[in-house]
Amino acid sequence: MTDDMMSLRALLEKSSDAELLREMVGFAAHRLMELEVETLTGAAHGARDPARINQRNGYRDRIWETRAGAVELHIPKLRKGSYFPGFLEPRRMAEKALVAVIQEAYVQGISTRSVDDLVQALGMTGISKSQVSRLCSEIDDKVRTFLTRPLEGDWPYVWLDATYVKVRQAGRIVPVAVIVAVGVNGDGRREVLALDIGPSEAETFWTEFLRSLARRGLRGVKLVISDAHEGLKAAITKVLHATWQRCRVHLMRNLLAHAGRQGRGVVAAFIATAFAQEDTEAARTQWRQVADQLRPKVAKLAAMMDAVETDVLAYMSFPAAHRPKLHSTNPIERLNGEIKRRTEVVGIFPNEASIVRLVGAILLEQNDEWAVQRARYMTLETIAPLSDDPIVKLPAVAA
Repeated sequence: MTDDMMSLRALLEKSSDAELLREMVGFAAHRLMELEVETLTGAAHGARDPARINQRNGYRDRIWETRAGAVELHIPKLRKGSYFPGFLEPRRMAEKALVAVIQEAYVQGISTRSVDDLVQALGMTGISKSQVSRLCSEIDDKVRTFLTRPLEGDWPYVWLDATYVKVRQAGRIVPVAVIVAVGVNGDGRREVLALDIGPSEAETFWTEFLRSLARRGLRGVKLVISDAHEGLKAAITKVLHATWQRCRVHLMRNLLAHAGRQGRGVVAAFIATAFAQEDTEAARTQWRQVADQLRPKVAKLAAMMDAVETDVLAYMSFPAAHRPKLHSTNPIERLNGEIKRRTEVVGIFPNEASIVRLVGAILLEQNDEWAVQRARYMTLETIAPLSDDPIVKLPAVAA
C-alpha cells in the first residue's frame, strides 16, 4: 500500500493539469488489474507463496480509449488460462445494435416512453445524428456482409420461422414479419442462412425469398420445416423442389383445439402413437387408424388429420437419427426467443433498416457461436447419404 501511495504522489507531482485525469485513469486501471490477477494466481506479484495456483507470463499492450483520452495499458498474461480485465469486457455486437436502434429512435423523435426512459438510464444524453450514423454504418456493413455471403455445398435441411415486430411506416405503426432461415449443411453443421422482412402470408414474398437464397448458392435441399404459412408450400415446390414438413408442435395445438378441454390429454396420447412408429408406412397407417377412431366423436379433428397427414409425417422418410430435430421448428425456438427479448426492448422500430440491424446482429452472434461448437448438429455419417455430391456419397467397401 505504501508503494501505491508513493506512486500516486509522484503522479500528482509530475503530471500537468491536461494529463492528470488520463494518468489517474491509467493508474486506477493498473491497480484493478493487479488485484484481479492476484485473485486468479493466489499470490501477490513476485511473492513466494504456497497458496499460489498460477504464474504470470508477461504482459500484452493495449490502448484503451476513454473520455479522458487514450490510456496505454499493460495487461498481465497467465501461464494457465487467460485474463481479460472486467472493465474492458467488449460489448457484443447485438448490444451495440440495440443501442444504435434506441439512439436512432430517440434522435428522430419517434421513440416510446420506455425508450426515452432507457436512454436516460444508459446516460445517452447529447446524442447527435452523426454519432448514430457512424455507429449504424459500422454495424450495417458487418450484418450486410453476413446476410449476403455465398452459400456453398449442400443444405439438406432448412428451417423457416417468423416473428412479428412493430415498425413505423408513413406515420402509422404496423406489424411486420421477421423471417429467419436456418440450415444444416453437408458437414452436419448449423448456420443462419438469411433474414428478411415482409408479409408472411404472401406466396410472392416466399417465392422471392427462396429465390434470393438460391441465387446465393442454396442447393441440395431435401426438407424445409416451417409453420403453415399461406403460399410457402407452393414456393418451396417451385423454387427448391423440396419436401415440406409442417411444424408438428403448432399443428398439435390446432388439432387439440377441436378436442375439448377434457379430451385433449387422451387425444394427444392417441396421436402421439403415430409419431412413435419406426417408418413412414407404419406412421401413416397408425395416423389413419387414430383419425378413424376419433371421427365419430370429433369429426372436425378427424377431417383435419386427413388433410395434414402428408405434411406432418414428411420427416418420417428421413434418417431416424435426424427426426427429433426435423418434426418442428423447435430447433430455432431459442433463437427466436432471443430475438423477441431484444426487440421488445425497442417496442416500436423507427424503420425496417433498424430491424435488420438489430436482428441481423443477433443472428451473426448466434452463427459465430454455432461455428465454434466442437460437436456437429448432425453427425457426418448420418447426413452424408443425403448429399447430392458424388464425392460425399462414397460407395460401400466390398467385404
